[in-house]
Amino acid sequence: MKIFVLLSRFPYPLEKGDKLRAYNQIKQLSKNHEIHLCAISDINIDKKYRNALDPFCKSVTIINIRKPGIALNILKAFINGKPLQTGYFYDRKAQQKIDILIEKIKPDHIFCQLIRVSEYVKTKKIPKTLDYQDVFSKGVERRSHTASFYMKPILKLEYKRLLKYENEVFDLFDNKTIISIPDRDLIPHPDKDKIAVVINGVDTDFFKPMETEKEYDLVFTGNMGYPPNVNASLYLVKEILPLVRKQKPEITLTLAGASPHPDVKALESKNIHVTGWVEDIREFYANARIFIAPMQIGTGLQNKLLEAMAMKIPSITSPLANQALEAKPGKEILVGNSPEEFADYIIKLLDDKKLSEELADNGYSFVQKNYNWESATGKLEIIITR
Repeated sequence: MKIFVLLSRFPYPLEKGDKLRAYNQIKQLSKNHEIHLCAISDINIDKKYRNALDPFCKSVTIINIRKPGIALNILKAFINGKPLQTGYFYDRKAQQKIDILIEKIKPDHIFCQLIRVSEYVKTKKIPKTLDYQDVFSKGVERRSHTASFYMKPILKLEYKRLLKYENEVFDLFDNKTIISIPDRDLIPHPDKDKIAVVINGVDTDFFKPMETEKEYDLVFTGNMGYPPNVNASLYLVKEILPLVRKQKPEITLTLAGASPHPDVKALESKNIHVTGWVEDIREFYANARIFIAPMQIGTGLQNKLLEAMAMKIPSITSPLANQALEAKPGKEILVGNSPEEFADYIIKLLDDKKLSEELADNGYSFVQKNYNWESATGKLEIIITR
């Protein structure tokens, strides 16, 4: 089968969740199908990154959109009542190029990741699947609660538009997928139960336990320009760590990940290291005694938790993040409901080696059993080919 895959970002390097999901799904689907990748991009893609998809794709097309055009398209979306992020990624010239590509390739199926690019293919008379992945509307609503006063009205407007748009595109695609049951339940459509849950996996050949000297106590990873990660970093440093320091004054933390926001950079201190882009994130998992992801906003499955647990790092997270993960609190992961609980868990794991090792072992087994890219994408393949 010829599958035309349309993305809002080129899926390499793997520093963002949507890129990680797309890359691994393409890799798995390419075993039995002919993949034609088309990615919208607002940045230039290095040739070495582009080449990373060549083994899995019959053709790779990158359509660049530029800042002046993006600004105009956002304005058009604002006037037309569309979500602003849909406007960000939609470009009339890109539409023409995609139309020509689809006519040339004549795909049997169109796979569209995220509602951001659904505008390009929503009227195509070809069987097609939309991967909502996350519920953007809910993510924006959660961000609005902690946003600055000038951002609140913008986010509230975007929330209402996304809510409407997520509902509208539902009926324009033959199949719909999403990353978790909690996310599916937030889709504003009466037939949302028809959305297939296609989970993420983790590459357990790559993310595996490493014997190394521990250099710091805590690590939190992710794209540090992404608002939920910025929010979690601030919560960790400003709300949780002051409580831990009462008993562990020299506790150390590394915030590892690309594009750190100025607010994250400002957290750097003697005992807090902000890395920026790293070539191999595994080193930062392995060098930490504890992985912590105190997510307070956002949606979807946290790949960082899968990676840390696959490397046998004892992990702590929030109820929000564990909703999608579904690990057993107290056995496979620790779940903090307040700064006080997070601080208490950190101190217990640092003081109790046996507890730390048991949690790491159970978390490792949980990921090995439940999160596999081959089986997860197998479900997607059945959906596409039926």
